[in-house]
Amino acid sequence: MQFIDVKTDFAFKKVFGSPASKDILISFLNATLDFGNNQIIDLDIINPYQISMGLKDTYVDVKAKLKNGTTVIIEMQILNQLGFGKRILSNWAKAYSTQLDKGDKYDQLKPVIALTITDFILFENPELESVVISYFGILEKNHKLPYLEDDFELVFVELPKFEKTESQLGSITDKWLYFLKHAGDLKSIPQILSCERAISHALSIANAASSTVEESDVQESKLRWLADHRASLERVLRAEAGAMPLS
Repeated sequence: MQFIDVKTDFAFKKVFGSPASKDILISFLNATLDFGNNQIIDLDIINPYQISMGLKDTYVDVKAKLKNGTTVIIEMQILNQLGFGKRILSNWAKAYSTQLDKGDKYDQLKPVIALTITDFILFENPELESVVISYFGILEKNHKLPYLEDDFELVFVELPKFEKTESQLGSITDKWLYFLKHAGDLKSIPQILSCERAISHALSIANAASSTVEESDVQESKLRWLADHRASLERVLRAEAGAMPLS
């Protein structure tokens, strides 16, 4: 048994953004976002996955609207590209500002949460060295008081910081993070994951045997593209360190 690597943007949207993925996305968001006792019970997936979009189109974002009006945009990012942090802010701002049509009042704006999963360490701060999921909002600089409106939230999941093994998995959050990090390496479904209905459903979608020829081709193209860019990045880093020339 083989599963697709859900860390590619294409595969991530297939698993979490397909029309039949509502239960998967609800479970995942409840496991990664801090809603306290107000767990998500329903949502609408906006612009769901369609293989007919083709390789040239973007698969980056999964976008959902919760029943309370909150929008959640979810992005899976493998490479730490130049300007990545600013791109996250731009995506959040676009999702927030485009809620209003001409003539709408500002009090109609609803919160937007940008959830970003990275396959690299984004925050090197000592305070966040072992923090897998971090949450950012708007606070007054000196007194750390929240802004008047609690509409802004950036959430980051840094997969390299998640180091638990299969035998160490406890919470549903642990299990989702393990799925994200290791799905592409699994040869069978671990019992500890199969007992979670939503994760079991996600694994059934991620099963390579269920992919069409076109989907397999897109996934392979994505993996080749990532391998090429990683090699180029490594080459540049070595050149900057004086280990080898670029030519």
